[in-house]
Amino acid sequence: MKTIMHKSHTRGHVNYGWLDSHHSFSFGRYYDPDREQFGKLRVLNDDIVVGGAGFGTHPHNNMEIVSIPLQGAIEHQDSMGTRGVIQTGDVQIMSAGSGITHSEYNQSATEAVNFLQIWVLPRQKNIKPRYAQKSYDLGQSLNQWNTVVAPDHPDALRINQDAYFQLATLEKGKTLSYELKNFQHGVYLFVIEGRIKVGDITLDKRDGAGFYDLQHLTVESEEKTYLLLIEVPMA
Repeated sequence: MKTIMHKSHTRGHVNYGWLDSHHSFSFGRYYDPDREQFGKLRVLNDDIVVGGAGFGTHPHNNMEIVSIPLQGAIEHQDSMGTRGVIQTGDVQIMSAGSGITHSEYNQSATEAVNFLQIWVLPRQKNIKPRYAQKSYDLGQSLNQWNTVVAPDHPDALRINQDAYFQLATLEKGKTLSYELKNFQHGVYLFVIEGRIKVGDITLDKRDGAGFYDLQHLTVESEEKTYLLLIEVPMA
């Protein structure tokens, strides 16, 4: 097993007043040639947007974009005519495909919203743009993986890539194993809250780590932990 470590304090960071964002991979003004992507995983941004602010209408193409609110709610509007609100417990995916414009705003005028914005390179380019969102019962993720994004899972949002997003909440002292769908893939772990161990590696809140050349992975929680796992092709 090979490992790439991204401790939380080593992430790129920008603060524009209305937006406070940490980047696990190169993005915008932050560039690190050693952190351009992990396989097909291109972006993992940890965004905090103040009340009443947000991202104005802007374009995307040929990217699979997943948003996971951690606190608060986001108003979404796009050029396909979609209008909606994504709240904590929801997951959103947008296949930008041949091209789409959209905006994202904090639904609250006073409270900050915190969400993860994740980009995955697509399997097929220039597809018709597509949007979907779904609410998940976080209780179903207690001490087990909950598949929220996948190419072919009946309970998950569909992604245009052989990628799998899993969420789990682990009680202290619990162990959870994950078997890769494809041994040519890698796994990226991101600790939303808490602390885990993977072998002799400890990951704390907002730490990330990529693992490849492996068939399965076992994590052990050292305290109550909310965890995101992303399996992606490495080539």
